[in-house]
Amino acid sequence: MKKLALLGKHLGHTFSPRYFAAKFEKENISGYIYVTMELDEITKFPDAVKKDPELFGLNVTIPYKEAVIPYLDIVDKTAKAIGAVNTIRVEKDRLTGYNTDVIGFRRSLKNFIPEGFSSRALILGTGGAGKAVKYVLLEMDIPYKIVSRREVPNGYTYGDLTAEMMEDYRLIINTTPLGMFPEVDQCPDLPYDALGEAHYLYDLIYNPEETLFMKKGVEKGAKVKNGYEMLEQQAEGSWEIWNRRS
Repeated sequence: MKKLALLGKHLGHTFSPRYFAAKFEKENISGYIYVTMELDEITKFPDAVKKDPELFGLNVTIPYKEAVIPYLDIVDKTAKAIGAVNTIRVEKDRLTGYNTDVIGFRRSLKNFIPEGFSSRALILGTGGAGKAVKYVLLEMDIPYKIVSRREVPNGYTYGDLTAEMMEDYRLIINTTPLGMFPEVDQCPDLPYDALGEAHYLYDLIYNPEETLFMKKGVEKGAKVKNGYEMLEQQAEGSWEIWNRRS
């Protein structure tokens, strides 16, 4: 039996265990089990791995995406550039870290915006959730600015945004928790009246399925998408890494 695990601190009803249980059943995959590795301190991670010889791979969630890096033998170049690991491959005594949030966001974004998209993007929020977003936009040659409640270098505050500026930024990506369940009546403070059919609003939140940010975009004719496909595709990216031959 090959064991996969989600490493985190307070896991509760998280996405990965439910997703892989459904995947194994739907695709009739046997020989694998997906469990949780809930640790109150990341310093306990090496012992937890040593005590589990069946461990085949891990996903990593907050607050350990950065904290786990010193305990790995190898960190691939994408994860190193982002500074966060969400997937670990276990090979004998070697642990290799990867970041499949990039894979998930890239695949999901390419399914959303048209080929040859040439506008600029606004990334709402400065937290860790935006790291993969920045990486993918740079990779796809989509110029972007960060929007924050406070002043950031080479970025904007929400108060800086005007209707005229929105013409230049047709892709808007929410990486903040605003609008996440149960506080579904919140949304980023944007000039929504300036949005139109040429705008694409992507929300990393997936619960609720349609956030207030997305609803306000739809009212103005914008295309919208939530973060569920990104989650699915980052999970599939992890599965591919665990099972590839080299």
